[in-house]
Amino acid sequence: MKFCSIDIVRFKSINKLLKLILTDFDGTFLNSQGAYNRDYFLKLWPKLKEKQIALGVCTGKSSARVEALFPEINDEIWILADSATRIKYQGKCLYEQLLDNQIALAIIARLQVIHSDQIIIAYTKNAVYIDQDIPKIHKSRVLASYPGAIEINDLQQITDDFIKVTVYDPASRCLETVQQLADFTECAYIVASETQWIDIAAKGVHKGSTVAKLQELLKISPEETAAFGDGWNDLELFAQANFRFAMKNAVEELKNQANFIIPSNDEEGVLQTIELLLSLMEKKEGNTDEN
Repeated sequence: MKFCSIDIVRFKSINKLLKLILTDFDGTFLNSQGAYNRDYFLKLWPKLKEKQIALGVCTGKSSARVEALFPEINDEIWILADSATRIKYQGKCLYEQLLDNQIALAIIARLQVIHSDQIIIAYTKNAVYIDQDIPKIHKSRVLASYPGAIEINDLQQITDDFIKVTVYDPASRCLETVQQLADFTECAYIVASETQWIDIAAKGVHKGSTVAKLQELLKISPEETAAFGDGWNDLELFAQANFRFAMKNAVEELKNQANFIIPSNDEEGVLQTIELLLSLMEKKEGNTDEN
């Protein structure tokens, strides 16, 4: 495997400590078509289990989407989904942080003023809601990420607290939009994961805080954790991992925080790296046996 930037001695040291692998989904584990090499992954999965290395998917997308993409083992991986507001394992929600209804509705009202054509996804504990007037050309993409979303004519009618609010902007104005939401940052966590997507959750709730909760549950430290990512919302994820792998297609800010730059999501960079890690672990064990 060809790495873009790597200290191979430091890379080899990972196998001494590794107990938890966390990967972002879109732009990292998944390719540009929203898929992954399932046969390749299922070849590696038994080896991860044998080494007792836990695997977590940490994503802004819904847990239902993650489960659908891992039909064979979705009850064996840790799912930190819905903008990492939840931890789900073996079909049970073990951790959840909600955004207050009135705060969420105020943010939605502001979003509708900023750009009336951006798409707002209102994700509550009981359902996902979208505006019924979303153009068909964009609705299919939203429903692919949030299957079962309910179409309503006014998001302000929602009475439940929110898991999160997500914005999809086909015009790629999300970085500018986040700046216009600055006065809400005292009561909510707001991040543009990329130029077309914004995630809004309860204040202090992000990939890093939820990963810290998972590490507490598993009694695994950041020093025993590896993380893969590509976007701005993976910066907090990287803060909880001693071994940080940025994709070749990652934003520069994340690359600057990485130990290693690996092949892109369209080159199966995550799976290649996991395979190399497992190979190094096996070689080390073989050398120990010989001694």
